[in-house]
Amino acid sequence: MVSAVVDGFIAETDRLVLREILETDAAFINELLNTESFINYIGDRGVRSESDAATFIRERYRQSYADNGYGLYAVVLKAAGLPIGMCGFVRRVSLPGPDIGFAFLPEYERRGYGLESAKAAMAFGQSDLGFTTVYAITTPGNDASERLLAKLGFESVGLTRMPDGELLNVFRHTYPESAD
Repeated sequence: MVSAVVDGFIAETDRLVLREILETDAAFINELLNTESFINYIGDRGVRSESDAATFIRERYRQSYADNGYGLYAVVLKAAGLPIGMCGFVRRVSLPGPDIGFAFLPEYERRGYGLESAKAAMAFGQSDLGFTTVYAITTPGNDASERLLAKLGFESVGLTRMPDGELLNVFRHTYPESAD
């Protein structure tokens, strides 16, 4: 799969830029991965320092770009140049296609950034990556993420047990066929 990413730039909205996560984002990633909501709803990644975060970025996020042509992207406030969250795609062996994921620093939640960045990521997935179907997973009780997925047109397909034994809700979005 060839990605149309140029200089790490993915998409732009009125308020946001989506770009690849860089090792220079280590302080931000360390903060994000240690928020209460990230640990509760996504999981503890064992990142406890900027050095840990730089390694995690290199081994997980950057490696995904190399292996899959996509991954999770930094969501940056255009006006301030400040990373506030992440949104993008993960490839899991336990799902039949890419799944969308998102997380934001607590002070930037409930401001529409999740929906805005996810719409941009979904458009990029269809137009630049050629996705026809995207999945999403949530932990039971993550109502905010489930509401966001519904706004994006995802439908529940039930529960699945992940390889680590965790039971998760699975959602699917199938893009409408192109009219050309």
